Amino acid sequence: MQAVSQEAQGRLKIGRPVAIIDIGSNSVRLVAYEGLSRAVTPIYNEKVLCGLGRHVATTGRLDDEAVDRALRALARFRVLCDTMHVSEVFVLATAAARDASNGPAFLEAAAEACGQPISLLSGAEEARASALGVIAGFHEPDGMVGDMGGGSLELVDVLGSRVGQGITMPLGGLALQDVSGGSLKRAQRIVREALERAPEYLEDLHGRTFYAVGGTWRALARLHQAARDYPLHVMHGYVIDPDDGLDFLHLVEEADSKTLKDIESISEARRPLLAYGAIVLEEIIRLGEPKEVAISAFGVREGVLFDRLDQESRERDPLLAAASDLNLLRSRSPRHGVELCQWTEAFIRSLGLPETDYDTRLRRAACLLADIGWRAHPDYRGEQSLNLIAYGAFAGLDHPGRAYLALSIFFRHEGLSPDKVSSRIKSLAGPRLLERARLLAALMRIAYPVSVAMEGILPQAPLTARGNQIVLSLPAGLEPLANERLTGRLRGLGKLLNMDPVVEIR
Repeated sequence: MQAVSQEAQGRLKIGRPVAIIDIGSNSVRLVAYEGLSRAVTPIYNEKVLCGLGRHVATTGRLDDEAVDRALRALARFRVLCDTMHVSEVFVLATAAARDASNGPAFLEAAAEACGQPISLLSGAEEARASALGVIAGFHEPDGMVGDMGGGSLELVDVLGSRVGQGITMPLGGLALQDVSGGSLKRAQRIVREALERAPEYLEDLHGRTFYAVGGTWRALARLHQAARDYPLHVMHGYVIDPDDGLDFLHLVEEADSKTLKDIESISEARRPLLAYGAIVLEEIIRLGEPKEVAISAFGVREGVLFDRLDQESRERDPLLAAASDLNLLRSRSPRHGVELCQWTEAFIRSLGLPETDYDTRLRRAACLLADIGWRAHPDYRGEQSLNLIAYGAFAGLDHPGRAYLALSIFFRHEGLSPDKVSSRIKSLAGPRLLERARLLAALMRIAYPVSVAMEGILPQAPLTARGNQIVLSLPAGLEPLANERLTGRLRGLGKLLNMDPVVEIR
C-alpha cells in the first residue's frame, strides 16, 4: 500500500501542457497532453491525412501536393500550440521523410512551418519509441510490438520494462499499395516473403501477445468491434482472439469495404489501406502464432514522452497513477481513497478471500475512484461514474478490468442488485469480476455512512470477518453512527457472503 499512499497523497504535479507533432507517412498529427506524467492525458488531438509516403517507394520522392498539405497542417499546429500555451513541443518525422530524396528539403521547410526543430527517427529509434509506448500503456507487457504506419512496419520485443532489438521493414500501408500496384495478391506475397526473412522475431512471438500499434490497425479493430456488436467502444486494450481475427481479416481483404459494418466511422482516406493492414496482421498471426492481439492506442508519441520521465515516475503503475490523479482532482477527501484501499484490504485478508496481483490492482484503483462522481445529481451518480470510468483514458487496464471498475462504483451508488445494470457490461466483466465488484461495492456502501468520505475515520472503524460473523468495530465516540441505514448496509454485505453482521462498540 505504500506506493498507492505516496501517489494519492502527493500533490498533482503535471505542469503546463506538452505536445507531440508526428509527421508520418500517412498522417501529420498533433496531440497535446495535459502534462508530462506517468498517466498522460490528451487534451487535444488532430490529424491531417496528407499521404506523404504515397509513391515514395516507386518514385523516391515526397509528392508535392502532399508536402503542401503537410506544411499547411504544421503551420496550423504551431498556432494551436501557442493558443494552448504548450510548454514543450516535440516534433518527430518517420519513414516517408527518412526514405525520400527530397526529405531533407521538406524537413527544413517543415521546421520553419511549425517553428520547432524536427527529430528524424531511424527505423531502430522508431521501433524503440513504439515499444516504450506499449510499456507506458500496458501493465508488465510480454510479447511483441508491431507498429504499422504508412511507410514502414516496426517489430520489437517487450518484456516488462525491457525493450529488445527492433527491426523495420517497408511494409506500411501506402508503401505496400505503391509497390504492389494495388494488387492485394501481390501485396500478400511481398509481406509473406519479408516476414519469412525475419524468423527470429516471429518465433519469439509464439504463445505471447502481439501489441498492434498504428491507425490502420485501430481502424480494423473498430470494425471488428462493430461486427461483433462489442459493448465497449474503447480501442486501447481491446483483445482479438487470433482464430477469430483471421476470419475477420480475410473478410476485410475479400469484401468491398463499403459493405463492412460501421465503415462510416473510418475516414475515406484510410479505407483503401484497410486491406493492406489486414494482410500484414494476418501474416503475423499465421507465422507468429500469438495467443492474442492487443490493440494499443499508445505508440511512438507516448513512448517519446515516457522516455523523458525520471526513473521513479516510469516505475509507477499506470493504472494507479491515473486513478490517483482523478482521486486528487475529483474526490471530496483524497486521503479517504487511500484509507479505503487499506480498510478493504484488511477485511478481505480477514475473510481469507484469495486476491491475485491483478485483483489487488483493480480493487485499489476502484477505491481511489470511488468518490469521483459525488458532484453529480444523486439519481445519476452511479450512471455517470460508470460512464466516466468505462470510457476513461486509462492505461494499464484491460477491458474486463474496465468493466469491473465501472461496476464497482455503479453498485456503490445504486445498490448491489445486478439487474440494475446492462447485461452487456456484465458480460464484459464476466461472472468472477462481477461478484468481486458487488463485494467491493458492498464494502464501500458501509464505509461511506461511517466516514462521510472524510479522512481519519475508517482507521478507527475496522471491519473484519470472524468465523461466521462480519464485525464492524466502532469506538464509543462513534456509536451514534450505528443507525438503521448503516446496519442495513451491513446486512447487505452479510447476505452477499452468507454471514451474520454485528456492530461492536469498543
